[in-house]
Amino acid sequence: MPGSPVIPCLRYADAPAAIAFLRDAFGFDVRASYEDADDPHIVHHAELALGNGMVMLGSVRDGEGESLYSWGTPRDLGGVTACIYVVVPDVDAHCLHARNEGAVVVAEPHDNIGYPGRGYEALDPEGNVWSFGTYDPWKV
Repeated sequence: MPGSPVIPCLRYADAPAAIAFLRDAFGFDVRASYEDADDPHIVHHAELALGNGMVMLGSVRDGEGESLYSWGTPRDLGGVTACIYVVVPDVDAHCLHARNEGAVVVAEPHDNIGYPGRGYEALDPEGNVWSFGTYDPWKV
């Protein structure tokens, strides 16, 4: 299997800016991005890959399909309900690069307590929590 069968999906108020941030700060590659023909600021669907992992995202929009799921951003909802964990080979270098690209680091690189590896946490511009670490549960 080329990638993980579990793919987190996110919504952003400014999806084009989020795509640029995730590419520049966290190192994702844009595999696909489908913008609205009438309004290129609206992203219907995007796929960003990092190693064997992927996230999919799109713009927060009004509409029947959106209201079924109560999609929103952490800032709109007033809190975070989940975080995305990404395995990286060098936490300290990844954190430095992310910070230099504007990521808000909320937990500096640290040794994990109670299990192996190092990690750090950062926010994207719309308040999603991203956790990066060397701990790879597939290799334990």
